[in-house]
Amino acid sequence: MFVTISEFKMPDVGEGLTEAEILKWFVQPGDTVTDGQVVCEVETAKAAVELPIPFDGVVHELRFAEGTTVDVGQVIISVRTGADADAPAVAAVVAEAAPEAEAAPAARQPVLVGYGVSTASTKRRPRKAAPAAATTAAPVAPALPVVPAPTAPVLNGNGSNGYGGHGQAGAERPLAKPPVRKLAKDLGIDLAAIVPTGDGGVVTREDVHAAATAAAAPQQAAPVSAPAAAAPAPASPAEAGPAAALVAPGARETRIPVKGVRKITAQAMVSSAFTAPHVTEFITLDVTRTMKLVQELKDDPDMAGLRINPLLLIAKAVLIAIRRNPDVNASWDEAAQEIVLKHYVNLGIAAATPRGLIVPNVKDAHAKTLSELSQSLSELVATAREGKTSPSDMQGGTITITNVGVFGVDTGTPILNPGESAILAVGAIKLQPWVHKGKVKARQVTTLALSFDHRLIDGELGSRFLADIAAVLEHPKRLVTWS
Repeated sequence: MFVTISEFKMPDVGEGLTEAEILKWFVQPGDTVTDGQVVCEVETAKAAVELPIPFDGVVHELRFAEGTTVDVGQVIISVRTGADADAPAVAAVVAEAAPEAEAAPAARQPVLVGYGVSTASTKRRPRKAAPAAATTAAPVAPALPVVPAPTAPVLNGNGSNGYGGHGQAGAERPLAKPPVRKLAKDLGIDLAAIVPTGDGGVVTREDVHAAATAAAAPQQAAPVSAPAAAAPAPASPAEAGPAAALVAPGARETRIPVKGVRKITAQAMVSSAFTAPHVTEFITLDVTRTMKLVQELKDDPDMAGLRINPLLLIAKAVLIAIRRNPDVNASWDEAAQEIVLKHYVNLGIAAATPRGLIVPNVKDAHAKTLSELSQSLSELVATAREGKTSPSDMQGGTITITNVGVFGVDTGTPILNPGESAILAVGAIKLQPWVHKGKVKARQVTTLALSFDHRLIDGELGSRFLADIAAVLEHPKRLVTWS
């Protein structure tokens, strides 16, 4: 009989990230796991990511509790592997082999993307006696519970059914996607108490919202679309974010840990604001013809099934303006003291999510047709709303669009994403009095604001670029004549 304790370290899931927060464990000590099975969900500074275990065995110890931020390279879970890993007698074998004191930690060895397998190790933390009920929570010290029956059949090849159903057969763990589980956790809602309405018995975001509404209604302290709060709440709990669930009755202050997306966004914005010399220019324009074209495209059979909105044509106008002014699509290499001209456009679209602002980008947007661009933007938005944007989707952007108009805001002075040359803020499109063909008429009007890095773009180039964007939107036939 032999058994080995194999350890799985926090991998670098984002090409250079140094830490991640454990959002949810999908297994507990004593659970049987298989190679490729997702064992936990972590939140990096950029996105939520599910981590698969790279070997078979029985969970021996969860090293960190949910909500803990862990450095890349630290062991997060240990698994009993080997021919007799799942034998009932293994608990006694491991107990006899356990040292009285914790072994000195090994040197930190970051694991690269791909979740490389760490070598077998016998170092363990001091063994602590714990009641059987302790297996219902993520322990910090090792536990040796009775090994349960093997796991249920794999549904998608990696030990997961795609909705977080990673537990043992008969455990009846509610089915829900990781973003929905995160939302429920933020709002303090027990998924097991929710009656699912999704296909196949899956708990949906709407189910969680309904449960939050029902829980808040008896207190009469919040509108039906949000949990109880001391101040007017946003339209939905998802928009309110985790803070909405932290407000205690009668509290005068609430402190929210800055981590994950919000932490990295704050650091990036401070770095950008105090590194790149920002200049912002504005232009107000008549987009009545563009709005008419949006409606015509919606009615066009060739565009059926595609998401057509003003942002699509604004994005296309930006791409055309870049083609006419290629020097705006650049970055500043401080180390080499060089300007790097990009011959491709990875177009970023700022997206507000419950975790904070993220800016995924459409790769090689310059090479896409209008219909292809529409499809890419739709996928980008849908992925962001589900909390499934990957770190790679947020890397390598060259120029960004942020649509503040969806909030009814006229314009703003956006801060550059680090490493990018410009960012365009699009204001609300409103009916306003406008001089058209010598007469004052009600026209669809908006304001654009372009912030750019003055090391890369001087006033003339920035003005021409912004004017070209406006010219295309005022006369959208230029989408064809300037292409």
